[in-house]
Amino acid sequence: MKKILLSLMCLISLAAKADEGMWTLYNLPQAIYEQMQQEGFELPYSSLYEGEGAIKNCVVNFGGYCSGVVVSPNGLVFTNHHCGFESIRSHSTVDHDYMLNGFVAKSYAEELPNENLFVSFMVNQVDITEALDSTGFYELNFYEQEALIDSLQSDLQRTLRETDSTLRLEIKPFYEGNKFYATTYRDFPDVRLVFAVPKSMGKFGGDTDNWMWPRQTCDFSVFRIYCDPVTGGPAEYSEKNVPYHPTSWAPVSLAGYQPGDFAMTIGYPGSTSRYLSSYGIQERRDAMNATYIQVRTIKQEIMRRHMDASAAVRIKYDSKYAQSANYWKNSIGMNKCIDSIGLIQQKRQYEGRIQQWQDSTGQLKGKLDFTLLKSLYQQRFSALRALYYWSETFGRTDELSRRARVVNMGIEVKGPKDKKNKQYIEFSDNTDTWDAATDCEILGALLKNYREQVPVDYHPAFFKTIDSQFGGDCDRYAQYLYKKSILLKTGKPIYVNRKSYTKDPGVQMGLDLIETLSVIRSQIGAASVAIDEQERYLTDAKMQMEMDMPLYSDANFTMRLSYGQIGGYVLNGKSSGFFTTAESLLDKMHLGNEISDYLVEPEMMDFLGNTSLEGYTDPKSQTMQCCFLSNNDITGGNSGSPVFNGKGQLIGLAFDGNWDSLSSDIFFDSQLARTISVDIRFVLFMIDRWGHADRLIQEIAAK
Repeated sequence: MKKILLSLMCLISLAAKADEGMWTLYNLPQAIYEQMQQEGFELPYSSLYEGEGAIKNCVVNFGGYCSGVVVSPNGLVFTNHHCGFESIRSHSTVDHDYMLNGFVAKSYAEELPNENLFVSFMVNQVDITEALDSTGFYELNFYEQEALIDSLQSDLQRTLRETDSTLRLEIKPFYEGNKFYATTYRDFPDVRLVFAVPKSMGKFGGDTDNWMWPRQTCDFSVFRIYCDPVTGGPAEYSEKNVPYHPTSWAPVSLAGYQPGDFAMTIGYPGSTSRYLSSYGIQERRDAMNATYIQVRTIKQEIMRRHMDASAAVRIKYDSKYAQSANYWKNSIGMNKCIDSIGLIQQKRQYEGRIQQWQDSTGQLKGKLDFTLLKSLYQQRFSALRALYYWSETFGRTDELSRRARVVNMGIEVKGPKDKKNKQYIEFSDNTDTWDAATDCEILGALLKNYREQVPVDYHPAFFKTIDSQFGGDCDRYAQYLYKKSILLKTGKPIYVNRKSYTKDPGVQMGLDLIETLSVIRSQIGAASVAIDEQERYLTDAKMQMEMDMPLYSDANFTMRLSYGQIGGYVLNGKSSGFFTTAESLLDKMHLGNEISDYLVEPEMMDFLGNTSLEGYTDPKSQTMQCCFLSNNDITGGNSGSPVFNGKGQLIGLAFDGNWDSLSSDIFFDSQLARTISVDIRFVLFMIDRWGHADRLIQEIAAK
């Protein structure tokens, strides 16, 4: 182990189509770089990854769920509005509703700190597969492999921090576990809100336009990284901290773009499954996506009704609703695309080619077995579907269910250990994030739905209580829990060894939930381990069969580059166009009385209709362009990714894909797949003309 550590620490201290691919930067294939050059990339290979001025050094992992880009020498960060949504919401009250009215910090002193928000810079990345393989890693079983990775990661992290305490290291699988890379990051935990447009602009179009084109959404927010005033490095929040001075930041361009112009995104795509088998795609369609659609339809109707009735509830649930609705609609679109293009059958045909290659070469003989793979997916389908229903019903829903799970899954127990009757748990006061009436109605409705949709073998035991004590009425049971359970006490001790705790209905509900989860997982576990192994062999076969082609790994929330061109697409003989304008935005706003997602404050319509666009108009279209299309390859997690032109200048922020290719997480359709980005000129216009934030405009110094 010491020998492996030494060699890895030395490293750490140191045929895809043109528009498809999520490429790691440190080992970008030369063939890909040359293709980028042919399409208009003007900078040297080294500008991407190497040295302090590398483009990678201005791109950040934003909060562990999005991407962002540093745009000034004082640590100013652009990301999407929906990436900053929760931070904006957390600072909002009925009296100071930054969600509704937007937020502009007029000075450093007014910039708002955000608990648990961070940004990460990637320092470097290295392939450690050979070192792992030398330990006999691939001869170990699944659990032994996990233990070895955890141990190695801990040892590398410890050794790394002996030289620099601000660094963090992750080991992640690539190519379905056929390779492993170690990535070093530097995290900055003091990130402050600087600027946000009103939600009516930052989320313009709402669910109506989500994943659709054309779009006019002003999807951006602005934050700033703060650092230790002495070292200039990461530091926990302190009033004494100062703006961070990065080694690199993205130059902002006002020059615009034309069809065919080079476009490059760099960011943190979350998860794709392009190597997934046909059986895995079928499972995703029928077990995961179908469940998301069915459960979230119920949940969102209740949320929406309560949000419309109360401004206070709206502020609490804005972020939750948006998160739920986003992948609810994504799942609808993905299932539609899977069926409309016959993706499962296409995959089966491709797997037939792999099987012919395997038969002719003898490669992976005795390992890759398509008959076994099909059987394994069939074995786990029912239990996996139940797991998704369990997760959607109890894991992403009401506050009581969350607490009921937490008290049975390792919440910290406080108090003297020698006096058990004095030991307690305590929930912090988070009443600004949930509403009892809303959550109670959601729980009742989802309990009823779970009973109807999931086989009785996967029903928690409390359904018997619902029948025996509440006449089968799930709503009455939910109301009883919300009225009686001590788990809803906030900021007060809940003594865990007293009779009131052990007999509490919320505690009992949690025990039943954990027991059911254990049953479901036990039925999934063995098949899942075997499926993962077969999927790894399948990916290995593809890599060997196509070894002469550059191949990228599925996304796993590590930094990736994608490249392509500005431009629209043609569907059913009709051109999409490749940009939208301020005029089209106003046209939609005038439909606000008919379509609520287009409704904005009257003063916003006046502002856009009567404010000069000079300085932000496109020289060719003679108007301000709001959003644009490119054929870059992105997915969830790429939200907030910078879009660069061929000179490495920032021209936009990616925020969405298009409805006509929502199967792109599992199949990239080069004819239809497009990235939707907000034009950087629209962003600067709102900062300048709406926010009157001259200090930010001067700091960014766009050209």
